[in-house]
Amino acid sequence: MSLATRVLLGLVAGFALGLALAGSSSPAAAATLAIVAPIGTIFINLIRMTVIPLVASMLIASVGSLAASGALGRTGARAGLVAVALLAIAALTTIVVAAPILGRIQIDQQAAMALRGPAPAAGATRGAEMSAGTMALAQWFIDLVPQNIVKAAADGAMLPVILFSILFGLAVARVSAERREPVLRVAQGIADAMQRLVAGILGLAPIGVFALAVPLASKLGLAAAAAVVAYVVLVVTLTILLGALLLYPVGVVFGSMSPRAFISFCAPAQAVAFASRSSLAALPAMVESAERANMPPAVSRFIVPLAASVFRVGGAVAQPVGALFLARLYGIMLTPSQLASVAFTVILTTFAVPGVPGGSIIAMVPVLAVVNLPIEGIGILLAVDTIPDMFRTTANVTGSMTLAAVLRDGLQGRPLPNPPESRFGEDRIADR
Repeated sequence: MSLATRVLLGLVAGFALGLALAGSSSPAAAATLAIVAPIGTIFINLIRMTVIPLVASMLIASVGSLAASGALGRTGARAGLVAVALLAIAALTTIVVAAPILGRIQIDQQAAMALRGPAPAAGATRGAEMSAGTMALAQWFIDLVPQNIVKAAADGAMLPVILFSILFGLAVARVSAERREPVLRVAQGIADAMQRLVAGILGLAPIGVFALAVPLASKLGLAAAAAVVAYVVLVVTLTILLGALLLYPVGVVFGSMSPRAFISFCAPAQAVAFASRSSLAALPAMVESAERANMPPAVSRFIVPLAASVFRVGGAVAQPVGALFLARLYGIMLTPSQLASVAFTVILTTFAVPGVPGGSIIAMVPVLAVVNLPIEGIGILLAVDTIPDMFRTTANVTGSMTLAAVLRDGLQGRPLPNPPESRFGEDRIADR
């Protein structure tokens, strides 16, 4: 039985037990919740403890390696700009579309307040209101640059950590090669080790999801199950629209390809991605399509593998929807400045999605943390991630092929750079 099936069974069993305990005041029900709830908390804490070293090491290794490669010149900057533009459009459009739709989901607000736990102290509430609702734009930027990055990491302030990791990676790229390479190897080694650790933790997901689902269902009842179904339908629909309304038009127009040619260009890799839920499993088909389209070697042998490894445009849809869904589920209103923080964090963290099944959900931890949403909610998203993941991975592959089509003219005749082998090694389990 696959891990995805076991996780889904854990969710169903947890919901069933939680619904059976809903409204019960018996000592047995209270004792069951008292035993199960800490297990879910431990599972979430295991995930949370990996996030900062995982995201920081992956960003440093990726940014440092890419910035150090001068072979792509201006086209490398162009590739980054195109990728960021696609991610920004996807994330912002998703927030605009998904927010009002998820706002229609009916959740008992008293149950949602109970789910959130005790209210914070008055001083903490005022501080949260200042940081979330009335903080000026200038202060938002000031907070991105903390006086002490270690303290920021200890406080769980993810945006400063992400920004520091990017700046550190850029600085490492400017160091002489004999000193740069050991630093990048250490960063990549940490990233690989953290991915192994995350993969091991996710092996406990059936138990963790069961333990998280029981108190959720006991407090929200059937509304929780209906909300989860609405989330799955919405994220799949928006992911399909991402390809149809953004990726395909960009690939056709800016890639100078006919619609039929671009569809044929993407289809083999999309079929593999949809079935395997792995961008890297679809990489051979992606390379073959690029070579069949007579794209330059710098595209087929460097841009395509690189995009398959770090470009996750599907995550720019799934993560905002997940954050908005959890905000609705827990009865938390997100202000415009918080929504902007979600979009900004999504754009950056999609480049650091770990290559493990469920990696895009793990990468949501910084997104949730930056707007103080309960991290426990990712257990529910992880449990129902199989179907969204199939469409998300297909969108990721389509995005990589779109990027290749857009860049092929700018790379015509350019020399082939050497990609860092550890980014594409067989030991990466490759999600998304």
